[in-house]
Amino acid sequence: MAAENLWKVDIINRETAGEVWHTINSQVRLVHVNTTAALRFTGKNYPEWGFMQLEVASDRNIQQADTVWNVEEHRYTQNDKDKGTIEKEMMTHELIPEGQTQLTFWEKFWELQIKMLITNQENVQNHNFASDPTEWPFLTRGIAYYIAKDSNNQVHLMGNIVVWYTGTVCLLLYTSLLVFYLLRRRRLIFDIPETEFASFCSAGEVLLTGFLLHYLPFFFYDRTLFIHHYLPAYIFKIMLSAFFLSHCASLLSRVMAARPLRLLCTGVTLVWLAAVVYVFHKFSVLSYAHTALTANDVRDLRWKDTWDLIIHKK
Repeated sequence: MAAENLWKVDIINRETAGEVWHTINSQVRLVHVNTTAALRFTGKNYPEWGFMQLEVASDRNIQQADTVWNVEEHRYTQNDKDKGTIEKEMMTHELIPEGQTQLTFWEKFWELQIKMLITNQENVQNHNFASDPTEWPFLTRGIAYYIAKDSNNQVHLMGNIVVWYTGTVCLLLYTSLLVFYLLRRRRLIFDIPETEFASFCSAGEVLLTGFLLHYLPFFFYDRTLFIHHYLPAYIFKIMLSAFFLSHCASLLSRVMAARPLRLLCTGVTLVWLAAVVYVFHKFSVLSYAHTALTANDVRDLRWKDTWDLIIHKK
């Protein structure tokens, strides 16, 4: 937890090395403040996904040789041939700046875009909750953020399936209707007034384009992706859905009287809102973990077989 990430350095050979932490000479223990466990070397190596690095863990038994550490300086470069090569590469390597970095807004904006495009910090293969862009519009998978050790309480990033699928359906229908209008206008058949068609196209230029710009690039990413990468595009999809439904109401007003149309729109809206509230209430336990869950409760919440909800085995 963020509030429990405090460690203290315990110099265990103060008599010979002094009270100041020195490289080479000082022997130290790294003790976790909240648990009083010390960081120790386990003697094992990670497999290939961990690049064969040595494993460390914490242990409450701090009086053991594997919890004692010292510090040395090592410089690893691409070409460890001579001192000149090492010094040259160290001088050109990106280091943590010693002073405060002053950047303009546009410099910060440009740096952020470059880092997001070229950095592969999340490139962890076969993550349990990774998902593909083709799965996002259908809410195929979520992300588990918290799982209790002694119960089935858990927190997942899981959208409201009613809102989610409404947006997906409206997006497909808007795109289909736009193509229909364009093909009909090629045959000089104008189904709606020019001003209304211009408004319909403007919504596509802003909202549909915004959705595509935030969604399509992920098909070309060589990195592990999760459903939260879809959220910026999801916002544009929701706004496009609202416009499309208002356009449908405008079309219905041409064939229905005002009062029946108003009653129909009000009734459909109330039913939809009731479904949204019901789904939110039912799945709020996965957002806030406010109620203890049994194994049957978790199974009841798994509306799709692809949802990776966790059930503890007794």
